[in-house]
Amino acid sequence: MAENITEKDRAMAAVCVNCPVCRHARKTQRGLIYRFVRTVEGRLCPFCRAYEKVYGRKAHERSPSK
Repeated sequence: MAENITEKDRAMAAVCVNCPVCRHARKTQRGLIYRFVRTVEGRLCPFCRAYEKVYGRKAHERSPSK
């Protein structure tokens, strides 16, 4: 059962891609900011939820190409 990904989802995921907090968490994979993003992303941040829907991984997880 595939989820429909809309243009709104893609635009919201782009905000997460460019978010300095999420970018730092993806890059370092440790520390206070990483724990914050891991804790908050699924419950409070609509941009992190859109990122997960579009890219199929959590906002704190490192990109496979890196």
